[in-house]
Amino acid sequence: MPTIDERMNAGKSLRKAVPRSSHVEFSRPDSFNAVDLLLSQEEGRLSGLIPIRRQRMAESAFAFYRAGAKLMAHDLAPTPRTDILVQACGDAHVSNFGWYGSPERSLVFDVNDFDETLLATWEWDMKRLAASFVIAGRDNEFQEKHQTKAALAAVRSYQRSMQKFAQEPVLDVWYSHISGQHVLDYLQDEGRTKAAKRASKLVRKAERKDSSHVLGKLGERVNGRYRIADDSPFVVPIRSPEFAADVGEVTNIVEQALSTYDSTVSHSIRTVVNRFHIIDVALKVVGVGSVGTRCFIVMLEGNDPEDILFLQVKQAEASVLEDEFGASSYTHAGQRVVEGQRMMQASSDIMLGWITADTGHEYYVRQYKDMKASVDVGDLDEDDMIKYARVCGSVLARAHARSGDSAAIAGYIGTGDVFGDAISEFAVAYADQNDVDYSAYLGRMRQMGSDG
Repeated sequence: MPTIDERMNAGKSLRKAVPRSSHVEFSRPDSFNAVDLLLSQEEGRLSGLIPIRRQRMAESAFAFYRAGAKLMAHDLAPTPRTDILVQACGDAHVSNFGWYGSPERSLVFDVNDFDETLLATWEWDMKRLAASFVIAGRDNEFQEKHQTKAALAAVRSYQRSMQKFAQEPVLDVWYSHISGQHVLDYLQDEGRTKAAKRASKLVRKAERKDSSHVLGKLGERVNGRYRIADDSPFVVPIRSPEFAADVGEVTNIVEQALSTYDSTVSHSIRTVVNRFHIIDVALKVVGVGSVGTRCFIVMLEGNDPEDILFLQVKQAEASVLEDEFGASSYTHAGQRVVEGQRMMQASSDIMLGWITADTGHEYYVRQYKDMKASVDVGDLDEDDMIKYARVCGSVLARAHARSGDSAAIAGYIGTGDVFGDAISEFAVAYADQNDVDYSAYLGRMRQMGSDG
């Protein structure tokens, strides 16, 4: 086993083949049509939800960026890369971090979206995260210098954290986590009292977000029994006439949610799951880029009508990174998501599992809205955004250090400004391209609307 110094030197030697300054590079062939690529992702999705997806993508340049993980993967493919592989998120933008409940019922702060996770080069996540801070800053009408400062803050926080993780024992890295309270304390220590108060309010609300809370939001009581309330087109219960043609598939999915699913969780959790029975299910519209994929909310009852559990059964497809890094070692897309989440997160949902429907569609299963909260980046001012960028950069470094060679990454990045300056300059260039693509998308939507 090479020593830490040897691994850091190996990372440092990569600078000859892949100079750190080369990460500023970004270009795209004039013949490439970004909008066509994004529209191609609508194939196979539920047609009735496509208008909602388009509407959400059109809301802002940042919303458009959130739906563009596949587009960015295409754009990053020809850029220089180290090929120091980690379990990458694949969609590491600023809104894919947040608070959630650990199995011990304490709040932790971590990466929270893994639909695109795959073994891939670490800097792709870093580039997507940095660009997201520039784009979110533009949406918030920050000055250019503050947009760049936020991106640079994320990179330098990642850099410092990776240097620390490179020197720590393996188990210390594995056990490392950021508690919900730590984020609040950090904001308070930095003098950001308004930000700390807003974050504290989010955390307090998240602590109350269990299945009982969800029941109050999504449920209704009819003849003494709970069911999911109809909120079409965003929440469509299976009893709705809209499901008349698809009820067979949905029923099949639900039946498997407690049969084949329970074989993908630990034996102890299987015991818990089997004490619940399904009482209702509904289609749920989620996210921005995910709109149109099959996502269901399953309501289950335990000991009595008040003992309710909500599970989310969400369709999983191939990662957008697979075109460049090859197919996942997991043949089941749902398992790829689950195992990637377990690898990256310090603490994960005990209910994570996966199923396959008779139609061939693959899904992963998790608790729905379990103590979850995320920062609304639209509410952040310039200083808040920079502080938040530091937190996200550190979290991403820890997630990568769990699976990748932290010493090699730390050796490559070094302690100076070269890498951070290159990534922040790349982030600005990519934000410029995102603005162009967003305008083209809006133009195409107007054209398609006028064409009927």
